Amino acid sequence: MNRRQRGQSGEDLAWEHLRRAGYALIERNARGRFGEIDLVVERSGTIVFVEVRSRSTPRFGSAFESVDARKQHRLGRLAMAYLSRRRLHDRRARFDVIAIQWQDGAPVIDHLENAFEVSG
Repeated sequence: MNRRQRGQSGEDLAWEHLRRAGYALIERNARGRFGEIDLVVERSGTIVFVEVRSRSTPRFGSAFESVDARKQHRLGRLAMAYLSRRRLHDRRARFDVIAIQWQDGAPVIDHLENAFEVSG
């Protein structure tokens, strides 16, 4: 499986995990001026921006570690633009990260809710 296929498979697995947990899908691969948000979902009135990170090896750090301050800042800008475009400023929102580690061809899914905060 190449990197792009692994990423797409990871997003599919993440969405399935979220669906089972009671989330509703708003949008996949929401593109904006500064990049893309993997999944935008909703549960209990909160809009959740989800970054999905897949790793085949921990050699270069964990999937969670790959969502560094720079990536968080970019996701924050994307989320603010997303909420603004859709006039959803009054809604609660948060950032989650779903890490998928491939071990012997099988995925291990770890979901970190409220993974980080972004200052305005």
